[in-house]
Amino acid sequence: MGRGLKRIGEMGFSAGGGAINWFPGHMAAATRHIRNRLKLADLVVEVRDSRIPLSSANGDLQPQLSGKRRVIALNKKDLANANIMHKWVSYFETCKQDCIPINAHSKSSVKKLLDLVELKLKEVIAKEPTLLVMVVGVPNVGKSALINSIHQIASARFPVQEKKKRATVGPLPGVTQDIAGFKIAHRPSIYVLDTPGVLVPSIPDVETGLKLALSGSVKDSVVGEERIAQYLLAVLNVRGTPLNWKHWNKRKMDGIQYETEDKHEYGLDDLRPKTRKPPDVSDVLYVEDLVTRVQIALHKSLTEFKGNMEDENDLENLIEQQFEMLQRALKIPHERSEARIMVAKKFLMLFRTGKLGRFILDDVPETNSVS
Repeated sequence: MGRGLKRIGEMGFSAGGGAINWFPGHMAAATRHIRNRLKLADLVVEVRDSRIPLSSANGDLQPQLSGKRRVIALNKKDLANANIMHKWVSYFETCKQDCIPINAHSKSSVKKLLDLVELKLKEVIAKEPTLLVMVVGVPNVGKSALINSIHQIASARFPVQEKKKRATVGPLPGVTQDIAGFKIAHRPSIYVLDTPGVLVPSIPDVETGLKLALSGSVKDSVVGEERIAQYLLAVLNVRGTPLNWKHWNKRKMDGIQYETEDKHEYGLDDLRPKTRKPPDVSDVLYVEDLVTRVQIALHKSLTEFKGNMEDENDLENLIEQQFEMLQRALKIPHERSEARIMVAKKFLMLFRTGKLGRFILDDVPETNSVS
């Protein structure tokens, strides 16, 4: 990300919220459990977030994962920068690691993943009559969404079966156990376990933790929305992202054309995707208006910035100024005691739903090792 972000996780705003206890103690037990379950799998689909292809991995389990047949599925590709994504695919190919960007909610995308899984398992067809595939990943990378899509595809392929078939497998000859899974192929029978394995994210430094929090793999309450929003602003500023918004959104940046006519009080729910019914036109216009106001505010703050982006104090002062500008842009009353937290929540929601553009937060490594 450049020199300006090398120590961004150690900036004053990060320390200001107090020490971060990333995960409770029971997570260690979960890791031990997943190690045992991995022994059963003939192939592992490791789901990662396309926006953080390395930060969304579990470092402790990588030796065990890389020792198995594995496909890395970079999910949420619709939220990631497509121009950078191909570089990540090339990186993993260089490391002799199968990798495929996917959208877990798209059946056609998931079918491509399953085709790759079947291809990788061809080499063991002669040895085993039943093969087991396990889906693993850190929290909130889309494991359940992927398994739901696999379930739908499996039901369509083998409609005469029960919804859930049970595969009798075992880690050792003569030692078997029943495991619920979805049958995706016949001769050999290939089953995908219906319960994903939850990996504990590896957090070697604060910035990795902030990336995970920004992407939603660490609960906001653990880090604090304000701290996460400050980190997002730091990333956007150092990259100069708001300066590019002028080019691809020039018509609106030159002047907001739309003003809401009614006095409806909008909240976070208005920013969330509407899944059950088509969005109301006024809601769509409201979100577009909100995005434009945010872009204008950040573009203005960055074009008027006279300090040094690599100076920690200058960057912190800029971020503080941007918080005030965002409060006005998001129309959050100053008298509200929770104004800053509301600014942070709305700003994060815009980022997480892709309204501010597509991003990849990790840098492509220059080394030839997968971590």
